[in-house]
Amino acid sequence: MTRCFRAGLAVVCATLALAGCSSTPTSAPVTDRAPSAVAQSKPPVATGTAVPGAPSTSGTIYVVKRGDTLYSIALEHGADYREVAQWNNLEDPSKIRAGQTLRMSAPEGEPGVQVGAARGSGPVASRPLEAAPAAPAKPVAGAQPPSPGANVKTEPKALRLPYSAENLALLQKGEIPTKPEPAAARPADPVKPAPAAPAPAAESRDAEGIEFIWPAKGKLLAGFSEPSSKGVDISGKAGDPVHASAPGRVMYTGTGIRGYGKLIVIKHDNSFNSVYAHNREILVKEGQTVVRGQKIGEIGDTDTDQVKLHFEIRKSGKPVDPLKYLPPA
Repeated sequence: MTRCFRAGLAVVCATLALAGCSSTPTSAPVTDRAPSAVAQSKPPVATGTAVPGAPSTSGTIYVVKRGDTLYSIALEHGADYREVAQWNNLEDPSKIRAGQTLRMSAPEGEPGVQVGAARGSGPVASRPLEAAPAAPAKPVAGAQPPSPGANVKTEPKALRLPYSAENLALLQKGEIPTKPEPAAARPADPVKPAPAAPAPAAESRDAEGIEFIWPAKGKLLAGFSEPSSKGVDISGKAGDPVHASAPGRVMYTGTGIRGYGKLIVIKHDNSFNSVYAHNREILVKEGQTVVRGQKIGEIGDTDTDQVKLHFEIRKSGKPVDPLKYLPPA
């Protein structure tokens, strides 16, 4: 019985040993928590990106009303209709519609800045900046560096005195003369009063740096009365000359503004424009430079019931009384 038990136990041990030799060792599972290559190469999201060419909200915006034309809108704002068309990307200045918004000032000159994501082959390492060491002071040639802990003497201070027998005797005795009293200051010359500034002159025809002249020879039919009359009416015969009231550049010629007939608009300095309406003939072209007194048209009765010249002076598009700028009739 004992022998059989021992023989069986030996068989079981041999079987277990063979099973242990034939099994393959298995390692413990390891979780990789390092960021993937896709996550590392993913660019950051850009914020605050400005789109080039986007319309600017700065400047004056005008909403087109029924009956408006681009020429009348430009006149009321003291602008050139061609510039207004350019600011609003209008290919045909005659095609505008009621309710349309127009920019009445030049857009910002600088284009929008495009903000993009930074590109790199891998993650960017960051570290705090180290302060640069201060450069040592350059030693002066021939000077000895001060020894550590040396005291710098500031007393007594040197005193310069004029040579005299009294001062010399005091120095020989070892006494320090007192500092001489400063000489009395010379009285300043009396200040002459500045000449009184001349009183500002009353508003005159050349107060803005422009001297206007009458554009036609005739009697004054109607004066300035805003808003019914935005200028003055001057009588004349059909064909009488119309002269430029001041030097400038022809900004508009044509019949695109209702109630003005054949119209001429001249742009002057200091945001001034002059307007000449109801011409029978127009003798200048847009963009042409004219001088004061130059013949630019002929008096007529286009879009009115009487032969006359309607003349306006505008400051930044706003009508002003021409009689304040014209010489006495």
